[in-house]
Amino acid sequence: MSTPNVLENTEEAASKVWAECLTAIAQRVNTQSLKTWFEPIAPVTLDAGQLMLQVPSRFFYDWIEEHYAALITESVGRILGSGAKVAYSVQEEEAPNPDPAGSISPKTNSPEGAPSVKGTLSLPSTRRGTADASIQKSQSSLNPRYTFDNFIKGDSNQLARAAALAVANNPGGTSFNPLLVYGGVGLGKTHLVQAIGNHVLNQGMVKRVMYISSEKFTVEFVDAIQGDKMTEFSSFYRSLDVLIVDDIQFFAGKEKTQDNFFHTFNALHQSGKQIILSCDRPPKELKGLDDRLMSRFQWGLIADIQLPDLETRIAILRRKSMDDGIELPNDVIEFLASNVTSNIRELEGCLITLLARASLENKEIDVELAKDVVRKVIGEVRTHLTIEEIQRMVCQYLNVPEDLIRAKTRKQEIVNARQIAMYLSKELTNSSLKTIGLHFGGRDHSTVIHAYQTVEDFSKTDSKYRSLVQQLRAKIENRA
Repeated sequence: MSTPNVLENTEEAASKVWAECLTAIAQRVNTQSLKTWFEPIAPVTLDAGQLMLQVPSRFFYDWIEEHYAALITESVGRILGSGAKVAYSVQEEEAPNPDPAGSISPKTNSPEGAPSVKGTLSLPSTRRGTADASIQKSQSSLNPRYTFDNFIKGDSNQLARAAALAVANNPGGTSFNPLLVYGGVGLGKTHLVQAIGNHVLNQGMVKRVMYISSEKFTVEFVDAIQGDKMTEFSSFYRSLDVLIVDDIQFFAGKEKTQDNFFHTFNALHQSGKQIILSCDRPPKELKGLDDRLMSRFQWGLIADIQLPDLETRIAILRRKSMDDGIELPNDVIEFLASNVTSNIRELEGCLITLLARASLENKEIDVELAKDVVRKVIGEVRTHLTIEEIQRMVCQYLNVPEDLIRAKTRKQEIVNARQIAMYLSKELTNSSLKTIGLHFGGRDHSTVIHAYQTVEDFSKTDSKYRSLVQQLRAKIENRA
């Protein structure tokens, strides 16, 4: 194939150059790495010797930059010749930031003798508005990746997300002031509260937004005292339109910090400004906090985020892999979602480790590799127990036809088996009530709730029934 003229400015020319690069790269990496890290790259333009390539995400770019920059450098340089350049853009819905300061120049580890290839990465602009740009762009401390679009909604976070979206669409104008979100480590609290800040800035609703952890607030408060700058400190925080404070449990025991925050809270609330808080437990369980603060925290809405169910974990993995431009086999996604159940952070960590292992060790992404990753990250691998397996074992144990527990029959022995199977499905899997009902002939979630309560009640009053359920549970758990 003839080398395109470096002055061509067409998408067709860019496609030809990148196709030739892929052919060369395919000889030097395995099939999995080629499919994972090179095929998702899209050629955009070829302009005066600069090839613009689009990558699916910032994570994808970081990986390419760290592991394959030299290979791409060499491949593009050999095709376009000395003086060729390559630039990267991240695929985003937002328009690229026109400010040159918003670009990052990747390191180019060119092998000796290879043409020098320079590149820039255009980062998305995540905030709009003209007033008080210093607060918006450099002092808000918001992570632009935390948005409502990439926050996966599920039964475990439905209330918290709905409340957060209501606040984001009308900051300071709802009864959810303050909005307090609580939940365990790694469940998405920080993501959700920062999504509010990013949303109101992107929509130009307010001018001044600040996200800060309680620990950093304390450090700034102490520095202000030591530097005799308390007036400036208080004025700054009381001038905000939206204040987001993460992990307020760390205010515990810091009496002077709490006193200052109490007055800041009052000033903002009385001015109709929005306050958003997060902590790792219900407010009533927080120790070492002033009663005045505790009462303020309960003025608005308190919403919790619980452990995500299986379906939500699957959706998170699919969205994460899609955002990073990676296609994962369904059985790998289901295995990870079934075995990593403690929190979202650990789930995403396993996914990143899996991708790293596959690329660095030239291995296919399959369930066996996923098992090894999970075993090393969380120390154990559980066999995925399905609702179908529970149905089969319950029916075998009770000697009833398996297909009948999914049918409409109301025979007592079938109803009994169906209720116990529903109960154990709720106890031993992370499936939602809706999912369990669908596995039992498309029954409603209320039927599952009734079955669960029936088994619970009979177990409390009938020792033989309780023993039967316990034996079945032990048999299924040992088999799993």
